[in-house]
Amino acid sequence: MNKWTKTLLTLSLAASLAACGAQSENQEKPDAAKSAAGTEPTELTIALDWYPNAVHSFLYAAEEQGYFKEENLKVNLQMPSDTNDPLRMAAAGKVDMAISYQPQVVQARSEDIKVVSIAALVRHPLNVIMTRKDSGLDSPEKLVGKNIGYPSVPLDESIVRTVVKQAGADDSGLSFTDIGFDIIPALTAKKVDAVVGGYINHEQVLLEKHGVPVNVIKPSDFGVPDYYELVVATSDETAAKKKDALAAFLRAAAKGQAYVKENKEKALKSLLAKQAQEFPLEEDVETKSLDILLPLMDAGSEPFGTQTAESWQTLIDWMKQEKLITKDVKPEEVMINLNK
Repeated sequence: MNKWTKTLLTLSLAASLAACGAQSENQEKPDAAKSAAGTEPTELTIALDWYPNAVHSFLYAAEEQGYFKEENLKVNLQMPSDTNDPLRMAAAGKVDMAISYQPQVVQARSEDIKVVSIAALVRHPLNVIMTRKDSGLDSPEKLVGKNIGYPSVPLDESIVRTVVKQAGADDSGLSFTDIGFDIIPALTAKKVDAVVGGYINHEQVLLEKHGVPVNVIKPSDFGVPDYYELVVATSDETAAKKKDALAAFLRAAAKGQAYVKENKEKALKSLLAKQAQEFPLEEDVETKSLDILLPLMDAGSEPFGTQTAESWQTLIDWMKQEKLITKDVKPEEVMINLNK
């Protein structure tokens, strides 16, 4: 699933989510679908942040259970060849939506790229600082003077420096080594003392599966905002022109997520089956990943995907403080809730 901190596997692969399935007998058809009865379905394309995995289960469930069809939608799923592509494609109107990252949306908006988030998918950070259990580096102050492996992304460096300073330690002795995106090999082979840019539902799971237990330092425990890891973004133009279709997409997505929550095993097996030939997934890894993700995607009493201006403002303020952006950004410029 990552990342604006991670260049992902180059994938030329593209898959389509064809709207199919039948409406439940005891479920009333949404008004939007009623009004569209007899018309051709509206086609939407969403670019993923990475290859299909557990976090995208709600999309497959929405397609398979017929929730997109109920909204008279045909949703196409597209995978990127680079993690920075989805947001750029959405901004350029080449896709209708992109699964992206809250910090990346703020960064783009500060550069006058007209993109806006319409939903928060993963409501808390997945990106953490990891060290080997056998290193004894189990707290931020112990990182002083150590070598940190990272994907040469300013955000990740700011995360580590904030954590160390918030713990009352001196960050001046930290050194950073560009390990590209080889986070797992770098920690496994002890090439660095710690890594940042790895996710708790992916790199941590894989490391521990292969016998490398890790200490995890959560940045949000040490001064880094508790930001949304993944969001759904679109362009200002698309948000205006296709507002009703995007809202319909979010209704179907919410039903898909509710289905996954109640039918984890079925939903995951469906995903695994669809990816079996194109990009095989490890069932045990994705099972653990989904267990981690579901509570982090739960909006509680609010509709799935709901965002708050407070979350955006807190992140914007921190990014300004860290000089990750130089131009002011307002929450109303980067987020709209279409699910209410």
